[in-house]
Amino acid sequence: MQDNQEPTYSISELAKEFDITTRSIRFYEDQGLLSPDRHGQTRIYSKRDKVRLKLILRGKRLGFTLAETGRLFELYDADKSSAKQLHTMLQLIEEKKADLSQQMDDIKVVLMELVTAERRCLDTLKNLDE
Repeated sequence: MQDNQEPTYSISELAKEFDITTRSIRFYEDQGLLSPDRHGQTRIYSKRDKVRLKLILRGKRLGFTLAETGRLFELYDADKSSAKQLHTMLQLIEEKKADLSQQMDDIKVVLMELVTAERRCLDTLKNLDE
């Protein structure tokens, strides 16, 4: 690789770096989220593809669907000022915050129920041992 050339990556390099399967990367490509160059059957990923892959994986961890991530990519590609993308992102963030808040409430309820069930089990065991 020459110094003035943008770095490129193979599918196996990206899979190793992000600890995912090459099949996952091909799936993201099939979904239109990545668009590597091809030399014959070989995929050549650019720095842009690497950044997008990182964003896809981060979005997944945050609960974004691939469709939502794709929508953000499309907005960014269409509107380089990114104002539209930022407004959409803010809307998605609000939705995710609401979802996570609801999940947190649900988790708290389940934890309380588990603590209660645990106490009952321990009390029953204690009474059986006496």
